[in-house]
Amino acid sequence: MRILNRLLIQSTFRYHYRTNTVKAQKKSNTFNLEYDPIKQTIIYPPELLINNKNYPTDSWTNVNPHILSRLGQNLHRQKNHPLYHLTNRIRQYFYQQKDPRKQSPKFSIIDNLSPIVTVQQNFDSICTPNDHVSRTKSMNYYINKDTLFRAHTSAHQVDLIRSGLNAFLCIGDVYRRDSIDPTHYPIFHQCEGVQLFNKEELFMENRNVRGEKDNLQIFAPNEYRDATKQEGHTLEAVKLVEASLKQTITDLFKTLFPNASTLNSRWIDATFPFTHPSWEYEIEIDGKWYELLGCGIIEQSVLENSGLGKDYIGWAFGLGLERIAMIMYGIPDIRLFWSTDSGFLSQFQFEDSTRPVQYKPVSAYPQCINDLSMWMNKTRIDPLDLYDLVRSIGGDLIEQVLLIDEFYHEKKDKHSQTYRIIYRSMDRTLTKNEINMIHKDIENHCQKQFDVEIR
Repeated sequence: MRILNRLLIQSTFRYHYRTNTVKAQKKSNTFNLEYDPIKQTIIYPPELLINNKNYPTDSWTNVNPHILSRLGQNLHRQKNHPLYHLTNRIRQYFYQQKDPRKQSPKFSIIDNLSPIVTVQQNFDSICTPNDHVSRTKSMNYYINKDTLFRAHTSAHQVDLIRSGLNAFLCIGDVYRRDSIDPTHYPIFHQCEGVQLFNKEELFMENRNVRGEKDNLQIFAPNEYRDATKQEGHTLEAVKLVEASLKQTITDLFKTLFPNASTLNSRWIDATFPFTHPSWEYEIEIDGKWYELLGCGIIEQSVLENSGLGKDYIGWAFGLGLERIAMIMYGIPDIRLFWSTDSGFLSQFQFEDSTRPVQYKPVSAYPQCINDLSMWMNKTRIDPLDLYDLVRSIGGDLIEQVLLIDEFYHEKKDKHSQTYRIIYRSMDRTLTKNEINMIHKDIENHCQKQFDVEIR
């Protein structure tokens, strides 16, 4: 059996469930996996060495070498990268926001924090309920039950407020298990924005309410929670914070898209665990609406976790850099951001980050399409688990994975799923033999990990 397993599993791919040791090609990051063919489970070593630090593993561990291979690349800080240029433009906009008392930039910008955070930072600090779906293993990359790769830059919000900042941007890579298509990737980059106000800042700096500032309050004991505000907040305070938030975001995108004769935008009511009320911001380009960010009034309990008590109210937003850059530069596939091809990167080799440029395809390579049909001997497979497995084996040769058929067979008492896997390289033509080998490897690992029967 041991020899047979070794023959079945090719050694040319990124991710291997093997009975011997495998190491990710990343300095100071070791990742050893074993596969138990009897229990049909992956066995992690007792510890993982990541960025020169040992982390114990447990039943929550699900990080893989593909994720580790991307750790520390910080695309938003790589000069002449599209995310670098976009980040520069966002920086320039927020640096222009001045503190009226000091005549210095109001916003601090932090872009070098480690993506490895605790569960407390990622969820508890921003009041994410214990049973919220965003905490699940299927949606996150856990190192162990207490530690994971941050799912959002909000993981640092409370720590940064505790450090004394009341207006800041936090920029960095975030990690989520997600579907596979040209707009989704398990690692992307996010910008978190926060601004806080005390009574003086909120009312005295607003020229429309200066005359009645003494009668206005942020908090009132008998205020209740409804769709427009949180309990304890006065409607006047919430409306001023909302106006500040929406004006800041609207002006930001007018700056990012200056060539649009008219920037049609809209606000959609939304729900997030850490803001209320909350909104999503969308803009219209060429007749199509794009959701660009989520935002809202920070939950007061989050500010209390930060040690501010009842003195402040504030707003927060979180936007994905890749989504905006794809629209701004006409980049059709999110995998291109990770390309080291000079034909791609050379298009962004300029100093002026405000320079308008549209991506020109270096070349177009054909797709290869294979279907994967399975009978499930136990329970239905979570598609996110399948996506993660496929991406781990095929890496960036995987363009898209679609669940195209699913049914239950009463006589067999089995569930069936069929996935369409679309392969395409960003820099060469793939051979059918090469794709068949990868696809066979995916089938073998599906049989082992999910206890399925390939149809």
